[in-house]
Amino acid sequence: MDKTTVKKVPPLRLDLEFKEIEKELLPEIEKVLRAGHYILGPNVEAFEREFAAWNGSRFAAGVASGTDALLLALKALGIGAGDEVITPSWSFFATSGSIAWAGAKPVFVDIDPKTYNIDPKLIAKKITKKTQAILPVHLYGHPAAMAEIMALAKEHRLKVVEDCAQAHGSAIGGKKVGTFGDLGCFSCYPTKNLGACGDAGIVTTNDDSLYREVKGLHVHGEWVRYFSDKLGINSRLDEIQAAILRIKLRHLDGWLDERIAAAGRYTELFSKAKIGGVIPPYVEKTCRSTFHQYILRVPKRDELLNFLKEKGISAGVYYPRPIHLQKAMSFLGYKENDLPETERASRETISLPLFHGITNEEQEYIVRSVAEFYAR
Repeated sequence: MDKTTVKKVPPLRLDLEFKEIEKELLPEIEKVLRAGHYILGPNVEAFEREFAAWNGSRFAAGVASGTDALLLALKALGIGAGDEVITPSWSFFATSGSIAWAGAKPVFVDIDPKTYNIDPKLIAKKITKKTQAILPVHLYGHPAAMAEIMALAKEHRLKVVEDCAQAHGSAIGGKKVGTFGDLGCFSCYPTKNLGACGDAGIVTTNDDSLYREVKGLHVHGEWVRYFSDKLGINSRLDEIQAAILRIKLRHLDGWLDERIAAAGRYTELFSKAKIGGVIPPYVEKTCRSTFHQYILRVPKRDELLNFLKEKGISAGVYYPRPIHLQKAMSFLGYKENDLPETERASRETISLPLFHGITNEEQEYIVRSVAEFYAR
C-alpha cells in the first residue's frame, strides 16, 4: 500500500472538545478544589436540576456510573431474586449485567435488524409470571420503539427502565429518551455524548417516590445520615465531575447538532459512492438519533476492518460477541443461533470514526477508503 495515501483518523478526539471549553472549565475545577467540598456538593445538586430540565424529566439523580444507574433503577423498583427482566442481548454488557447483579434473570429478545434495538414484536412471547420489567436500550443513539414497549408494559403491568447510555438528546416526536419509562439511565463515561472526565451516571424519573428511593440507595440506603434503612451501595457523583458536566451540558445541544450533521454527511457520501452491500444507519421518521456511533452493515467486515487499520482509520466493532454468548452469561443456557439477528449484527457491523470536530476531509477519506476496499 502506498504510505503517502495513509492519513490518521482516530475513533474520537476528546482533546478538541476540551480545547473549546478550556477557559470555562478550568476555573470551575479550581473553585471546587479551593472549596474543599468534593462529594455531593452544590455542583451535584445544580447539575441534577439542570440535566432534568434539559431532558424534560421531573427529577435526575447523579450517580457514579451508567452501570450503577441501571442497578439502582432496578433496585428502586424492588426487582430482585426470582424476577425476570426482558432486554436485548445486543448492547454493552452492563445492561444485562446489572439485571444479574440485582439478583434477577435477564431474558433476551432479538433485535430489529434496521434499528439494532429490541424488536417489540418479539417481546410478548417472552413474558411470564416472573417478568417484572422491560429494559430497552436506545442503542447507538437511535431510540427504541417506546410506544409499542410502553403499550406492552401497560397491558402486562410491567415496569420499564430505559438504557439511555448512548442516547443523550435522542428523541421520539420531540420527547427525549429517559422520559418514557419509569426510570431512565444515562452513562457519562468520557466517550459518551455528554461525557465526564472519568466515570459518572444519571438516573431520571418523573416519579417522586422512585427519585427518593434512588437518592437513598446510592448512599448506602441512608435517607438520614448514618441510618441505613435498606441495603444500598456507594454510588455518588463526584463534585468535580458534576462541575465538568455542568459546563459540557451548556454546549451539548450544539455538539449534538454537529454530530447529527456529520452522520448526515457520511450517509450522503455513501449514497453517492454507491458501494454494493454497504448499508448506512437507518433512522425512523419520527425519531431523532444522536448517532453515538455511526454503524455500517457490511460484507467481509473483518477484512474491511483490517484494511481501514492499514489506512490509519480507527474503525471499531460494537460488539464482537453478543451478551447471550458471553461466558459470564453461560448460566442462562443460551446457545448460538438463539438470536439470529443479534448474532448477524455481531458479524456484519462496523463503527466509523465520528466525533466533535471531525472534518469533511476526514469523512471523505474514510468513505473513499471503504469504496477502495470493495473495488479491489
